[in-house]
Amino acid sequence: MGAINQTVAVWLLILLAFVAANLPFINNRVFAVWQPKSLISSKAFWLRALELFAFYLLIGALGIAFERWIGNVFNQRWEFYAITFSLFVVMAFPGFVFRYLLRRA
Repeated sequence: MGAINQTVAVWLLILLAFVAANLPFINNRVFAVWQPKSLISSKAFWLRALELFAFYLLIGALGIAFERWIGNVFNQRWEFYAITFSLFVVMAFPGFVFRYLLRRA
């Protein structure tokens, strides 16, 4: 459980966070699994935002699990969660641009 394992865990978490942040904007399935018949054309933005928040909670739980696996879990205050959610939203920017800002021919 040396520094290499900690480094791998951090980079894996960052990679998974980037993928999870963009997933709601890349596909039209709910949580990338379920395709309801009422959503044949496209998901609404509020559903994409809800998915983004759910993926943030999932990645946060994974981060806590990594922290517990490596050593001590540190208590965090609301500022930590506000900053990490803001970073998660910034990571979602490429998917947002792909979905809403790119012109398609």
